[in-house]
Amino acid sequence: MKNQRPVFLAAALSSVLLAACAAPSTSADKGADPAKPKVDATIKNDAAPAARINLRGFTWNLDSAVDAAGKPIALLQREGKYGLKLSFVGDNLGVSGGCNHVGAGFKLDGDRLHVGDFRTTLMACQDARLMQMDSAIAEQLKGDVAYAVEGQPPNPRLLLTTAAGAKLVLSGEPTAETRYGSAGTTEFLEVDSQLRECPHPLMPNHKCLWVRERKYDDNGVALKTADEWHFLYQDIEGYQHEAGIRNVVRVKKFDVKNPPADAPSVAYVLDMVVESEAVPVPKAK
Repeated sequence: MKNQRPVFLAAALSSVLLAACAAPSTSADKGADPAKPKVDATIKNDAAPAARINLRGFTWNLDSAVDAAGKPIALLQREGKYGLKLSFVGDNLGVSGGCNHVGAGFKLDGDRLHVGDFRTTLMACQDARLMQMDSAIAEQLKGDVAYAVEGQPPNPRLLLTTAAGAKLVLSGEPTAETRYGSAGTTEFLEVDSQLRECPHPLMPNHKCLWVRERKYDDNGVALKTADEWHFLYQDIEGYQHEAGIRNVVRVKKFDVKNPPADAPSVAYVLDMVVESEAVPVPKAK
């Protein structure tokens, strides 16, 4: 019997993210509002003006987080490591890496982020610390957050100072849109549970993903599949095939500018796994 895994749609998150109003930017001069966070002077002197870096062009990986007293924030760690990621898409700030997808509306004003109320998907995890991470990062980032950027692409660092005085340091990783220089197009691919041997001029006995395109209507209801199964002679960036698991994935497809002669002219990047199902492995005859 087939074992259906949970289906988790990103659309559920985007529908609950709220836009927020920005607070005016202030300086550190006399008369500035002492209740608003200030960027550390050593950070600000070494940092590039924030406006030069497009926050939306990167995924930001949390490298360190300390409270106002300089102590590491343990609730943002799992097994002693930081693994949370921030992304800025449109007017939404998203956080992943904990148990749920967490998000809030945000606005930029000078060297400040104004972050609205956080919303989260309602997925339960066996590891309670992951759910604690969701709550902890939402608590840290809400309200006014001062920010600055160190370095230049492709390896900038984002420096956040929260309303409570905590300092978060994040490293930037260019998004696929930034790397390929376009918004790309969205496709859905059904990926078979087993790899299949496919002809390859340089790699004998090479195995490829066996896929077909899937379509959905405006309400997210799957339409009858018209595409034939075929080999995908390249990887899907971010996708890890697991034998015995059939997946439907949402991918972004990008044109590759000036690809080498032996390389594909398009790239597929995993956006999310829409559907996942365990399929028994056929017995060898």
